[in-house]
Amino acid sequence: MLKRAFLRRLVLGAGAAACALSLTPAALAQGDYPNKPVRIIVSFAPGGLTDLIARAIQPKLQEGLGQPVVVENRPGAGGTVAEAQLVRAAPDGYTLLLSADSVPANPHLVPNLPYDALKDMTPVALLTRIPLVMLVNNNVPAKNLKEFVAYAKANPGKLSFASPGIGTSNHLYSEVFKDMVGIEMPHVAYKGGGPAMTDLLGGHVQALLISSTLAAPQVAAGKVKALAVTSDKRLAKLPDVPTFAEAGYADFKPQQWNGLFVPAGTPAPVVERIRSEFTKAIQSPEVQTRLAELNAEPVMSSQAEFASMLKRETESLGKVIKDRGIKVQ
Repeated sequence: MLKRAFLRRLVLGAGAAACALSLTPAALAQGDYPNKPVRIIVSFAPGGLTDLIARAIQPKLQEGLGQPVVVENRPGAGGTVAEAQLVRAAPDGYTLLLSADSVPANPHLVPNLPYDALKDMTPVALLTRIPLVMLVNNNVPAKNLKEFVAYAKANPGKLSFASPGIGTSNHLYSEVFKDMVGIEMPHVAYKGGGPAMTDLLGGHVQALLISSTLAAPQVAAGKVKALAVTSDKRLAKLPDVPTFAEAGYADFKPQQWNGLFVPAGTPAPVVERIRSEFTKAIQSPEVQTRLAELNAEPVMSSQAEFASMLKRETESLGKVIKDRGIKVQ
């Protein structure tokens, strides 16, 4: 009898031990996530829009998670340096990526990427949208977008447009607009929005499609002319600037964006906790105020909506890049 009881306890104990061993570290971590600092990798340099948004959210996110949240900038190669770092991280919810609209373009711009962004990164949420503004130098004799298009058509190849770099959304969507209206304008690439704006002000280039964050102060100061914004309605900081729809180009409405990613394989309950805490942080009055200052519209989409958008943009931007023969130099 005693022998049977001992054997029974031995079998039950062995079964429990086997079950414990079968649990992955990620599965074991779900119940007490988070229990150590969380790292947010930012794809771009300190002081840029993506970085500013990350740092606006950080304090509230830290408060909600009950753990330190560290923002770590990993700029380079259009965001692929940061993407590669995320893909290599453990799928446990302690490494996140805050990136931008370069994600769907990168597979077409950077040859031989060692990862598949749509498979190796899990999209968590579209966090913010930032409208784009079509700016022209004050010497351009056009009072509105229709007049500018007519002027460009009358002077093919004589006007040029700037962008913060080859393959940026600013560059790609400028190419889309050129094709849409049938104008010929050479592209001049810069190393960032700041240098592009400087040369626009100086008259070295005539047009620039740039975020409303960078555009609004220059327009308010009268240093450049704003012809249209890509938002659905006029912006509070640019009330006199019409939307592209109002200007007669309703089909042109791209916007820059920032989105949140985790490594593929991150447990669903952990992903949902992360998304929930980001939602709370973005909805806080302090973060809402800061986003308004940056002209960034809070979104917090569902995972499915964000994944669907990424797929669409990967296909559409890939076509633009292929058709135009755009290559990162």
